[in-house]
Amino acid sequence: MDKAVDAFIEDKVQPEHRPIVEAFRALIRKVAPDVKEGMRGGTEAYYGVPVYRLKRDIIAISPNKKGVNFAFSKGVLIEDKYGLLQGLGKVNRNVLVRKMDEFNPEALAYYIGQAVKIDMA
Repeated sequence: MDKAVDAFIEDKVQPEHRPIVEAFRALIRKVAPDVKEGMRGGTEAYYGVPVYRLKRDIIAISPNKKGVNFAFSKGVLIEDKYGLLQGLGKVNRNVLVRKMDEFNPEALAYYIGQAVKIDMA
């Protein structure tokens, strides 16, 4: 667990959404233990966000007032058999989780596994 990510969660994630982030962190440690957690970016206008990476960043966590957005780099290549991926961009796809009862560990583990395979290819 990365202390900078811990601080980010404390500072930027709404208290009611923190269990979602913690569940995701536990899930990724379980299904993809080689994936590294850290922070990316940050400018005067935008704060940095937690990311998970192997060769490249594969997932970013972006909280907002509605919930927590899990952004999958190259998500356009992920098979979406659960129908949870959102986005119209050329590359990324996102999963927005608004409440803990929307957190689908089976689907997210499936997406994480595919993101890892795509990054390793």
